[in-house]
Amino acid sequence: MSAQSWFNRLWYRGSPPGWLVAASRVYGAASAARRAAYRRGWLVSRRVGCPVIVVGNLSVGGTGKTPLVAWLAARLAAAGRRPGIATRGYGGSSAGPRLVEPGDAAALVGDEPLLLARRTGLPVAIGRARPAAAQLLVAAGCDVVVSDDGLQHYALARDVQIVVIDGDRRFGNGRLLPAGPLRESPQRLAAVDAIVVNGGTPAAGEFAMRLEAPVAVGLCGGAAVPLASFAGRTVHAVAGIANPERFFRMLRAAGLEVTEHPLDDHATLRADDIRFPDRNPVLMTEKDAVKCTGLADERHWFVPVDASFGAADEAALVDRVMRALAAAARWTGGTASGRG
Repeated sequence: MSAQSWFNRLWYRGSPPGWLVAASRVYGAASAARRAAYRRGWLVSRRVGCPVIVVGNLSVGGTGKTPLVAWLAARLAAAGRRPGIATRGYGGSSAGPRLVEPGDAAALVGDEPLLLARRTGLPVAIGRARPAAAQLLVAAGCDVVVSDDGLQHYALARDVQIVVIDGDRRFGNGRLLPAGPLRESPQRLAAVDAIVVNGGTPAAGEFAMRLEAPVAVGLCGGAAVPLASFAGRTVHAVAGIANPERFFRMLRAAGLEVTEHPLDDHATLRADDIRFPDRNPVLMTEKDAVKCTGLADERHWFVPVDASFGAADEAALVDRVMRALAAAARWTGGTASGRG
């Protein structure tokens, strides 16, 4: 069992040992002190000259944040804005901030940034220093920055904060890292602009999001076919994401017979990870597909997922974001001020 699998079992199904609980108290104190330092001005949040929307989560990985970022960026573009996406570039070897090109290697820029660049066609910048990545987007002509997974990166000032919650797992055992999955206490939700719940049953005031996967796309040739065309067939399912079981459940719900191949989140793929002795189709996540250059053949497909909302929730969420962006511009005479 990998370390990631062990922690997931502990956080969502078991009880942590005392030494992990003690470590969580240390983590919580350090996290609270850091946030207080930004709030009191001892550490400074940097403004980049345009509004910043942060899409993040309280728990570690697997909430559906990346599909929401792509959805939100598309809605901003449709409203006449020029959005760009800033992200850390986790898993990539690039040392400094840079704009992502669709032809880049995932090993250089990270799998999620490459996915977002290819999926959206919008400017995407990576950088361990989030303000530097955002500044690249402003220099490229963007008038609003969407920061992917930036809720705890207070060095970048923000004007809108959106938290995504896994509606099925919620907050697990409710403990902070490493005894639980939480980066911050759920009390942090009181300071955000919108709470989006992926699956499950949203509480009052939360926006209900679901992930839809209508098609599978061939890695060789790019042909798209209905996912339902695989119904009744046995397929290999490869998922190197934080919550592989969600991908497997999605395929089973479409009527597929699934042989599971879970991998660690952001895992580097080798030929043996996606090639099997039989000739059954191999379906993988879009995040895994960007790492399969030179490894795939006609058996290999990826399943892109799209964030979707009911009409009322979609209209209300877009309206809330646009109102917050307009307010940020009014406060500063056209330049967003940011919040920590």
